[in-house]
Amino acid sequence: MATQSYKSSSRKILLGQDNNSLVFLFAVNMLMFVIVNFLKVVYYLSEIPDEFFYQQVLNWVSLPAQTDTFLTRPWTFISTMITHHSIWQLISSMLWLWCFGFILQDLAGNNKLIPIYIYGGLVGSLSFLLMNNLVPVLANHVQTVAPLLGAGSAVMAIAVATTTLAPDYRVFPLLNGGIPLWVITLIFVAIDFATLATGNAGIGAGHLLAGLVGYFYIRQLRRGSDWGAWMNKFAQWLDDLFNPEKKHNVKSSSDKHFYKTGTKPFEKKANLTQQRLDAILDKINQEGYQFLTDEEKAFLKRASNEDI
Repeated sequence: MATQSYKSSSRKILLGQDNNSLVFLFAVNMLMFVIVNFLKVVYYLSEIPDEFFYQQVLNWVSLPAQTDTFLTRPWTFISTMITHHSIWQLISSMLWLWCFGFILQDLAGNNKLIPIYIYGGLVGSLSFLLMNNLVPVLANHVQTVAPLLGAGSAVMAIAVATTTLAPDYRVFPLLNGGIPLWVITLIFVAIDFATLATGNAGIGAGHLLAGLVGYFYIRQLRRGSDWGAWMNKFAQWLDDLFNPEKKHNVKSSSDKHFYKTGTKPFEKKANLTQQRLDAILDKINQEGYQFLTDEEKAFLKRASNEDI
């Protein structure tokens, strides 16, 4: 099977762009951090003991290891992947998210990042719960296990997905031609698992499985199956529901072909125009290079060889 080629878009997704998935993830994580720590300051200024803050605030957004407690707080299955309590935990997660997320978004389009983040986070949460309740060695001490908090599994999924997509992508190109992305990933994985070495085994297993999710996500994407398509369609549906004036474009029936043939009746070559080039580059940013039609890929190739 031929390997799918991925190319970096010449039109970068801007930081201020309202559909920038990377900035959205940063904003959500930062907002949760600010809210949690603002409440901690309020407790501190009110001279309320620290244990009350952990019981009444932090425990309600972090994932408990005990299933009976989790059943009373099911939302923690998701909230844990966007919540950080320590400033150093937040900085570490966001730096690695930026490192790998920027490359993934540039190469695969703007709508792959959030689904991989969510899948990785969900797998990490599920592994944490199952390991601590089904593995006998861990289940015997489940009542003393600290709750799960942070975006570690989600970032691991993005790191492995990005490396699977472009292992030879060069970082810091001015340093002797650049450092291959797979080397950066090895460093990240080594630091991550060294940090988790003395922690709960359920967290380490979650990071490992989240990495596998990122790997298989890209493998399936290369085969033409996008596991995140339903998430993007659901997000568009919500956007249309609350912003009816921003209805997403839907192809009409006149755009469909109602015939099957082995050869084309004619081959049309589009005129090279800046407007057409901009539209194709926008499509790459949103969906990724692999979703371009043959005609659009041919147009890009012609545009790269001619000055428009």
